[in-house]
Amino acid sequence: MNLPLNIDYSGKVVVVTGAGGLICGAMARAFAESGAKVAALDLNEEAVKKLADELKAEGFICEGYKANVLDRAALEAVHEQVRKDLGPCDILVNGAGGNNPRATTDNEYHHEAKEGGKSFFDLDADGVDFVFKLNFQGTLLPTQAFAKDMAEKKKGCILNISSMNSYIPLTKIPAYSAAKAGISNFTQWLATHFAETGIRCNAIAPGFLVSAQNKSLLFNEDGTPTPRSAKILGGTPTHRFVDAEELLGATLFLCDDRAASAITGVVLPVDCGFAAYSGV
Repeated sequence: MNLPLNIDYSGKVVVVTGAGGLICGAMARAFAESGAKVAALDLNEEAVKKLADELKAEGFICEGYKANVLDRAALEAVHEQVRKDLGPCDILVNGAGGNNPRATTDNEYHHEAKEGGKSFFDLDADGVDFVFKLNFQGTLLPTQAFAKDMAEKKKGCILNISSMNSYIPLTKIPAYSAAKAGISNFTQWLATHFAETGIRCNAIAPGFLVSAQNKSLLFNEDGTPTPRSAKILGGTPTHRFVDAEELLGATLFLCDDRAASAITGVVLPVDCGFAAYSGV
């Protein structure tokens, strides 16, 4: 990986949740290549074990752990195992999160609702609840488990993953947008709560990325952009999507105690200018 910043994280133990996915897997790799001892956590044990094996084969330090970010007891058990294997946590990246089809409407506007489609009135309450739990509690519970180490040492860093949806909600995905707004608010709350302990807490707000989860929503089978994709690119002044590796510079910077020593409670957009453009 061609790292955007040359920051030495040697001796640091970095815990990354959601590391079985594209974005957080890249973050875990970046920390490992920067010298950190990385604990890669995900519900998909196979994915994080594969990542850990690859990194160890390349001479880096990484262990993969199966972890359900909605199960506090399981997270406490993983925390103890990480302490045994790598040591107490210095940096926590709360990357686990996501949306669910049950909490998504088929139409952008109510007047466009079609018979047989899923309108606002058809949203599944359990699906909405799952999205809130996955994003908010999926950040809260790992922080409760791993920030204990930082509080004991009176230093450390927490990095949450918010979204551009937290500033202005996108159509179709009300639960995800609201949940990510909660993450931005919680980031500020944590920064204040831990201010006297030496723990900093920030977040990044990624713009639009192309992933396996949303590729079919953004591109037709022939590779042309869907109407929704065209809207996104039309509303982005650089007229392009964000690449996952473009999140690494902000991640490595915000987690460095020297470069970002006075930065806490911020949510940094990484969005190719989406938030800056009025559309006119």
